[in-house]
Amino acid sequence: MLQSPVEFFRTLPKKVCPECGEHIQEQAESYLFECERCLANKEE
Repeated sequence: MLQSPVEFFRTLPKKVCPECGEHIQEQAESYLFECERCLANKEE
């Protein structure tokens, strides 16, 4: 039986920053793979 699209997206695991392991709060149209703190540290 196929899962409804709503249920599919609801059950996806949260995105995790590969640098520090912190959960990334996703936003619509966001393709970030690292958290904002790690991105800011790389810019310095």
